[in-house]
Amino acid sequence: MSGGLRFQDLSRLTPARVRLDASASPTPMGDLLRFQEDHAGARDAIFSAANWEAIATDLAPLTSLRVASRATDRAEYLRRPDLGRRLAEGADLPRLDCPLVVIVGDGLSAQAVDRHAAPLIHALRARLPELSTVPVVLAQGARVALGDEIGAALGASMVLMLIGERPGLTVADSLGAYLTLSPRVGLRDSARNCVSNIHDHGGLSYDQAADRLLWLIETAQKIGVTGVGLKDESTQTPRLG
Repeated sequence: MSGGLRFQDLSRLTPARVRLDASASPTPMGDLLRFQEDHAGARDAIFSAANWEAIATDLAPLTSLRVASRATDRAEYLRRPDLGRRLAEGADLPRLDCPLVVIVGDGLSAQAVDRHAAPLIHALRARLPELSTVPVVLAQGARVALGDEIGAALGASMVLMLIGERPGLTVADSLGAYLTLSPRVGLRDSARNCVSNIHDHGGLSYDQAADRLLWLIETAQKIGVTGVGLKDESTQTPRLG
């Protein structure tokens, strides 16, 4: 079996880019163009702005609140990750004292939140009807930890941050979901659980992601911890009664 054929076989097992056949010369034009297209897609995902108005519309009948981080523009957001972890000065959020709030942050892929945030929230709301009474927070210039300050301000017992993941050359619109109990400024990332690779290019479907998040939410509420103390056994363990 030739090396080229082995690589072709490997490529059938994964949507990831598999090494090109080194014996092929020159580089096949199709492969070169696909690489350039994927690279441009990744750059677009990072530098584009989320369409917050469209997301708010897609979330209906859920209501939403808009906030921003201390990063004043996209360039500063990329240079200063610390600014994306704190709310802008003067941010005014209502005290809700709710068990769970969902936050949508643009993160490193606006395309991910544009395409996947609202459908995932609706899938989760079908499993947790109580989410219908709590507004979704839309956070511009957000890093994952921004959810801690937002959750603390709202008086939420738990926050679920849906955020655009760093784009790659295979998938530029992957969404991640981070669950944190008792959110407050200064928490370490080890206090969170993450469900990643939510997209429609071979990743988790909305129903699969919502089922996994539901298991994590219910288990966290039962045992009182998220992060390293909560091992994700959602695919092995039936729902808690």
